[in-house]
Amino acid sequence: MNWPNSIFLSTTLFGAVTVVPWYLWTHGIDLFQILLFVFFYFATGLSITLGYHRLYSHRAFKVKPLVEWLAVFFGAGAFEGSVLAWSADHRRHHQFVDQEKDPYDINKGFFHAHCGWLLFSSRGPTNLDNVGDMKKSRLLVFQHNYYLPIAFLMGFGLPALIGWLWGGGSAALASFLISGLLRAVVVQHFTFFINSFCHMIGSRPYDTATTARDSAIMALFTYGEGYHNYHHKFQYDYRNAIKPWGYDPTKWLIWALDKVGLAWGLRRVPDEKILQAEICEQQKRLDEHLATPYGSSLPDSLLESLHVSQERLSLAMKEWTAKKKQYQLAMEKKIKVSRHQIAKFRREAKEAAQHVQEMFDEWKMLISTRILGWIDQPGQAAPN
Repeated sequence: MNWPNSIFLSTTLFGAVTVVPWYLWTHGIDLFQILLFVFFYFATGLSITLGYHRLYSHRAFKVKPLVEWLAVFFGAGAFEGSVLAWSADHRRHHQFVDQEKDPYDINKGFFHAHCGWLLFSSRGPTNLDNVGDMKKSRLLVFQHNYYLPIAFLMGFGLPALIGWLWGGGSAALASFLISGLLRAVVVQHFTFFINSFCHMIGSRPYDTATTARDSAIMALFTYGEGYHNYHHKFQYDYRNAIKPWGYDPTKWLIWALDKVGLAWGLRRVPDEKILQAEICEQQKRLDEHLATPYGSSLPDSLLESLHVSQERLSLAMKEWTAKKKQYQLAMEKKIKVSRHQIAKFRREAKEAAQHVQEMFDEWKMLISTRILGWIDQPGQAAPN
């Protein structure tokens, strides 16, 4: 039993589901307390996803010192450990995902992955041998050495202080309970969802080798981290949601920081590499279906349609790669072209990308409707 973690997590949870509801029932809540809760909810939660996770654990981008300080101190207020300890566990999770050395291995059950690994542990203090690059930062070492006072000051003390400045003792108590206690429990368990639900609920369009899954529903609770299958496949990308409609406030904030000069060096996976991963996984699933008795007896007409669709997709990919390379060379001034020609190359590359997406959608539709539809009909007589 890890007694410090167990006592803290159980008492804060108990207070959040008993004391806070009683207080709200007897005293109500005003707009100030709602806004303060929202502020600390996003300030601490995004400090984990933007700071602890994408900035430090994966080095997906770089930031100015101001952003680092905010992420480090508000992140401590989430009560999820120091940056060094959190990142060490997370890097170990990626290195040994779904294996015995994975700190929150989902194969040991939902409870273990969610929070059991924090409550029951025989491993002792977190091994920091995989965060040597982060130990060079005096800010991160300082936060690690003085984590507990910083966490209680930022997580409980600051909300109470702001409440006291706003409305005296009664407002301070309300702020402590709502923006401190309740907010801490909510942020913690929403973060824990990434380790538990995001390895159980959703799809695996980019990599079926791990249990990590993409879930738009989980993204709503995890500040955009719900697109976990993509993240495990392409860890260093500053984005988790890559589709325009994907909810990823962490990505949006990083993008905004880049636009105002507070962040730079945003790393992202090339579009063709992402699509290639999707194609490989789709092909893998298709091969599994074709290996079944009905799949091996697929009619020649369907096999021909599949072959033609794959050829069209392959040609579209080659054209897109060529057009994109031509545009990149022009932008890097490795070939002498006019601004009009650069605009033309960009337009052609964009059109080629759209064509690839159309061919990919056509190929997937052929597989899901006609081929898998034929295979999944039990009793279908095999053609001569």
